[in-house]
Amino acid sequence: MQPRRTIVSASKAFNFSPVRACHRAAYCLDAYGPHSSGMLAVTAVLAAFALSAAVLRLLLLPRVAAWFLDHPNERSLHASPVPRTGGLGIMLAVIIGMLLAGGNGLLVALAVSLTLLSLFDDWKSLPSGVRLLGHLTVAVIFVLVFFPDANWITLLLLMLAVGWMTNLYNFMDGADGLAGGMAVVGFGTYAVAAWLAGNSQFALESVSIAAAATAFLIFNFPPARMFMGDSGSIPLGFLAAALGLVGYRQELWPLWFPLVVFGPFVADASVTIVRRVLRGERIWQAHRSHYYQRLVLAGWTHRRLVFAEYGLMLISSIAALLALRQLLSVQLLILGGLAAVYTLIGSAVDRRARLQGK
Repeated sequence: MQPRRTIVSASKAFNFSPVRACHRAAYCLDAYGPHSSGMLAVTAVLAAFALSAAVLRLLLLPRVAAWFLDHPNERSLHASPVPRTGGLGIMLAVIIGMLLAGGNGLLVALAVSLTLLSLFDDWKSLPSGVRLLGHLTVAVIFVLVFFPDANWITLLLLMLAVGWMTNLYNFMDGADGLAGGMAVVGFGTYAVAAWLAGNSQFALESVSIAAAATAFLIFNFPPARMFMGDSGSIPLGFLAAALGLVGYRQELWPLWFPLVVFGPFVADASVTIVRRVLRGERIWQAHRSHYYQRLVLAGWTHRRLVFAEYGLMLISSIAALLALRQLLSVQLLILGGLAAVYTLIGSAVDRRARLQGK
């Protein structure tokens, strides 16, 4: 159990009063006793799952789905139009789940703003410059509010990191079941780490996001009947970065932890964009150069791909949790081994592509 002074200082850091935080089940879940805390946790998770599943089912109705069809393009791995309304159902459940868990109001508002911007983009296809400006604006607001004492170099790096994570999650949302699975494993791992650190509020907030994403997989697992769309991938990418940094600020985990937890997405997207820059390609144009895309183009089914990706996600999650409370030497050993696994997988995909002339 956290000392009372830690709870109070955390409340001040996020502009919460202790009384209001208790009433919103923020950092004082234990004030109601373990039974009430457990019931609240189960209720929030079930509510997030049920609400997400119900809304997603309604969004599959033909009259609604017809407004948000994802037509195949240069980066697509599907051959016919598919509704991309999944993000709306996910994020509605995520927002309610975060509020029930006592999540920070500003963080919720920023996620809502990205959801609305991206939903409009799914509908009308906004210019890339407008989208990027919106993403960076949210990143700037988040960093300035949550890290007010950081020097300007740190602020700039954090802004770029949040902006990149927001976008790379969207880049990786190109195969059935992929982005939804990463949300389940990634935010689920945040929940486990927060619970181990004694922060039940943060754990509840994270597991609610994972529950909403789990409901989405009912409709998105290969063969997908629905896509997440930017209205889901963009705010989920932002929350992956934002909650990762909030957890670091609250000393729940070191700074490397979120990068390892979401490592399958971070590694694929980051290596891909570096390769494209080195080849002189226009990085803002649609493409099918990601490692997961190249595997599908090489003949893998979506189902085979996601099972392989899920395995890598779980390996990354377990490695991150195992290294979390270890000595630095042990952390380096575990993370070094994980880096070797990533390198071997990437090399195998590259070698296969060369043999096939792709």
